[in-house]
Amino acid sequence: MSAASSTASAVDAIEFDATIIAKLSQSGPRYTSYPTADRFASDFGYGQFLEAVAGLRLRRSPRPLSLYIHVPFCDTICYYCGCNKIVTRDRSKAATYLGYLKQELDMQGRLFAGIGQVEQLHFGGGTPTYLNDRQMGDLIDHLHRNFDFAPDALGEYAIEIDPRTVTPARIGVLRAQGFNRISLGVQDFEPDVQQAVNRIQPEADTRAVMDAARDAGFRSISIDLIYGLPRQSIDSMARTLDKVIAASPDRIALYNYAHLPHLFKPQRRIAAAELPSAAVKLELLALCIGRLCAAGYVYIGMDHFAKPGDELAVAQRQGRLQRNFQGYSTRAEADLIACGVSAISAIGATYSQNEKTLDAYYEKLDAGVLPVTRGVRLDHDDLLRRLVIQRLMCHFELSVAALEQAFPITFSHYFAAELERLQTFVDDGLLTIDRQWLSVTPRGRLVIRNICMVFDRYLATAHPDGARPLRYSTTI
Repeated sequence: MSAASSTASAVDAIEFDATIIAKLSQSGPRYTSYPTADRFASDFGYGQFLEAVAGLRLRRSPRPLSLYIHVPFCDTICYYCGCNKIVTRDRSKAATYLGYLKQELDMQGRLFAGIGQVEQLHFGGGTPTYLNDRQMGDLIDHLHRNFDFAPDALGEYAIEIDPRTVTPARIGVLRAQGFNRISLGVQDFEPDVQQAVNRIQPEADTRAVMDAARDAGFRSISIDLIYGLPRQSIDSMARTLDKVIAASPDRIALYNYAHLPHLFKPQRRIAAAELPSAAVKLELLALCIGRLCAAGYVYIGMDHFAKPGDELAVAQRQGRLQRNFQGYSTRAEADLIACGVSAISAIGATYSQNEKTLDAYYEKLDAGVLPVTRGVRLDHDDLLRRLVIQRLMCHFELSVAALEQAFPITFSHYFAAELERLQTFVDDGLLTIDRQWLSVTPRGRLVIRNICMVFDRYLATAHPDGARPLRYSTTI
């Protein structure tokens, strides 16, 4: 493949330039929040969370709510995984966890009573379907006792599943329990690659689950893919893409595998010699982008693609798209209540994270307080920069006039240093800047994280421990 090639869908455009990508590839945040989670501090706790919720009651009109439920358990370990998870076949641990999770839901339900209606629900993990039908049904009933949910036609109620452990019959049960969107981990259809990452998942099983989801009336099916896994090649990825396109999911998340064995112990089982080279990874990315756009998918941003009629693509066209800890989302105005171990909430101008271990999570709840362990209250500058980064990440453009109306600043003065640093992106044809707009070009969309990093004032700020540990994935 040549160093630069262009691919475009009928709805949107993106250009792939391997030279630029190689030049700008570096570690950087994914901006599921700003400030990023590594900047949360322990001086934000339960009391500060209560203050944030109290502030919501001062609003003249309620906003919708979004709920995230974290189920950390998995049956087996996937070697590539960097999620906060607990691998166990001892099902009693899940039963104990559910008891504490319900306590947290009771507390959150009382706090948010009358504040707003839940229009979005996401079960993530781990593997949410580690819970059996009875446990899941009981948990859903508990949610409905504590929160007011929008009707099925209005709400987005999603769950992540593992096709290896969910039968087509269970898919029908999940739909009856109220879920209307489903996300499947696939990663790669090649048996050799699956063996290398300890995730054997026959294509037939995945297709059976997808067919069952369509038959049950799920409104959106999303699948996850990863490029850069051991034993992947251009030919093997082409075969996987053939199967993905034939399966026709509504959304596709295409993640770059970040090999960080010093941070994630399971990755130590991956043979580094079997990983594709940096050059091959770029070719894999170019292949995926070209094939998916040619198949009619819209490039949403970073690592997400969607069919033109999917709500993600519609929200982007209508200016309603946002990023949160689940990736791209259609409910930009919603406050996010996250429950479960390590879950991160976004309430008003705050972020807060729950305790990261089960013991600490249980101890806080036993003491009768929410298990908040750290967080951050955003100041004026944080809110301003968050808006800039959100607009660029979600829509690839920023209206200077709209920003100046929302904040009492003169953009060219406030961001004088940033505008000077952005000139390199302008010179490379990745960005255009005039008095009214910052616009990312099709050539610059794949390096959007790099562009947003210019506005991140924390990247140049020392951490409390005096060091900057490697915590970010590469930007492309």
